[in-house]
Amino acid sequence: MTLHRGLPRQSPGSDATTRRFLSLAGPLPDRPRVLDLGCGPGRASLLLAAEAGARVTAVDLYRPFLDELDAAAASRGLSGSVRTVRADMGALDGPDFTDGSFDLVWAEGSAYNIGFATALERWKRLLAPGGVLVVSEVEWTCDRPSEQTRAFWDPQYPMGTRASNSAAAVAAGYNVLGTFLQPDSDWDEYYGPLGERTATADPALPGMAEALAMSRAEIAVRREHGGEYGYTGYVLRPADPRWRTRPERAADRAAVHAVNTAAFPTEGEADLVEALRADPGAWLPDLSYVAEAPDGTLAAYALITRCHVDGAPATALAPVAVSPRFQRQGAGAAVTRAVLDAARAGGERLVLVLGHPEYYPRFGFTPASGLDIRPGFDVPDEAMMALVLDDSAEPPRGEIQYPRAFGV
Repeated sequence: MTLHRGLPRQSPGSDATTRRFLSLAGPLPDRPRVLDLGCGPGRASLLLAAEAGARVTAVDLYRPFLDELDAAAASRGLSGSVRTVRADMGALDGPDFTDGSFDLVWAEGSAYNIGFATALERWKRLLAPGGVLVVSEVEWTCDRPSEQTRAFWDPQYPMGTRASNSAAAVAAGYNVLGTFLQPDSDWDEYYGPLGERTATADPALPGMAEALAMSRAEIAVRREHGGEYGYTGYVLRPADPRWRTRPERAADRAAVHAVNTAAFPTEGEADLVEALRADPGAWLPDLSYVAEAPDGTLAAYALITRCHVDGAPATALAPVAVSPRFQRQGAGAAVTRAVLDAARAGGERLVLVLGHPEYYPRFGFTPASGLDIRPGFDVPDEAMMALVLDDSAEPPRGEIQYPRAFGV
């Protein structure tokens, strides 16, 4: 801690990345209650207080970090908006941390202290209805990390992947509102000052020689193998408890057909599902999803199937159907988020949808033309949309090839 004291950041990050995470969190109350866990010297706390108008409770175990934050808040006129609390982020209790007391729980670069899955489990209860958890996690960004990188990281912190971490979030009862792989410049903001500190620190101080050796090794691994791993921000919201979402079962087939028939003016969408089901090159069994009402009635349906962009694998979302009895009650949003989460957890990287431009952006979809992706037929630009599920690699570009069942 002596080595790190006084540094501007305690993990890779930037004000731009904090703002990006905040934008993915969506609308917040006018004066949101924010809990910043493992705040360090409080760069995120200060930004959230100043730019989001938040009332921030900033938590860290190391009192000198909190003292730095108190001083910085006072100098910026934010003392009334930032309150520091010395506490263990893995064992939050007492009147400061009652259930449902925060609109936004924030943890940039700190969840590794207790582990990603543990953080998701223990912090969920703190969220108010509609609240959001923003947490960043270091993870593999390539399929086969080198032996050198694994030799360094595996003994310290076994890393997951975008797919496995997304699956952990779903298993913990969250929907993934968005993800963002932090740029290399975020690592420079952290390692630049730390590298300078390692050059001037006194190795004779107790424990300092070991701390210096570890920090230098970490910086070297990043310099030589940085393309193999990175920090990804996860923006999570507890799933809507009113609807139970799950993969379709064989016994659901007739009910799925009925929902699609009832939701649309003709049986065209129901027939499309059956045609896709019969196409082994298109059908992805784990991505045919239903939402159940509290009485067990099948209320909504969403399907993702295989398509291609310029020959590279991608996926298409269609149809999304809600029984008229359950429309405008959140069932469609619940099943759509669930099937998108399943696609992300299954390792899919890109989802395309041809749909209403006022509905699908709430799930993160943007015009596909912005990614240089286009259909092979004429549609309004704003109606052909794309969602990148894993931004650790560039998405394919070019023309969309749909399964034959779509008839295009």
